[in-house]
Amino acid sequence: MIEFQEGYHKYYVYILTNKAKTVSYTGVTNNLKIRLQQHKQSLNPNSFTAKYNVHYLLYFHKFTWIQIAIAREKEIKGWKKDKKITLIKTINPKLNFLNHLFE
Repeated sequence: MIEFQEGYHKYYVYILTNKAKTVSYTGVTNNLKIRLQQHKQSLNPNSFTAKYNVHYLLYFHKFTWIQIAIAREKEIKGWKKDKKITLIKTINPKLNFLNHLFE
């Protein structure tokens, strides 16, 4: 029988913005440090994040189950901007860039 330990896996739902904080992007990953580097490198020049220089981290939440993380990502993506800002401010009231936490 396989047992799953809480905390064994890590998945992150995250919200990025551009330097002017005019657009946002919500995503999910199992390695936030690498994913932030990928966004910054703009590996796909046609992607939304590359086109609008969206690579500044405003919010993240850690999960241990990918299904729950994906469901939360989809939920947040359906929200209007003001609701996303309210969520971000629960952990980041000044809307500071948090990239340094994963460098």
